[in-house]
Amino acid sequence: MAQSAHFTTPVHRVVSRMRALDSALPERDGIAVFNRVYLAVTEAVGRHVEAGRFPDAEAAVTLDVRFAERYLTVAEGTHPTACWRPLVQFRRHPGVRPLQFALAGINAHIGHDLALAVVDACRSLGCEPIDLEDEYDRVGDILVALEEHIREELMPGPDLLQVADPLTHLLGAWSLERARDAAWSAARALWALRGLPELAEEFARRLDTAAGFAGRMLLTPLPD
Repeated sequence: MAQSAHFTTPVHRVVSRMRALDSALPERDGIAVFNRVYLAVTEAVGRHVEAGRFPDAEAAVTLDVRFAERYLTVAEGTHPTACWRPLVQFRRHPGVRPLQFALAGINAHIGHDLALAVVDACRSLGCEPIDLEDEYDRVGDILVALEEHIREELMPGPDLLQVADPLTHLLGAWSLERARDAAWSAARALWALRGLPELAEEFARRLDTAAGFAGRMLLTPLPD
């Protein structure tokens, strides 16, 4: 795939949509909390593209935009998929902390949307998942760095994070690294199943359900 300076749906367009959501949603809304996190991720990807840090800029932008569009379809619409349904349902719950909203959104987006976005990007670019592995890994590295920042920004004070604290338990039960590795395996499986659409659809539906179950656990209301 050749480098290109022109893209059909460039990163700045999805950034603009996320900024519009940020302006429209109440600050404490669960979707708004995740949106601020994802906006930071997408802006960071855009900076990396502009700085020439991706071996294939067109592939990186295509993957990033296809990925973002799956979230934006939910955030701007009214019919969330199973993986996003817990966040939509609990987005205004007073017992759910901002860090839980952020991680539940990341879980939905990586646990389900990322694998499908890889397949979307491969179809758009006419390539195999292996051709996107470098871009996938680089975007993943940005996500990992930002997850650390998220925890620092949204984590309650150390006096609240005792070993027995329920939030400590929830945070220890989910890993971005494991979710990212699982999404890559799922993307390769979906690509291999592309000639068997019924089986591929069932596999994607099970991904959706599993991510939704994990998201519901992450959003367990906690005592103050």
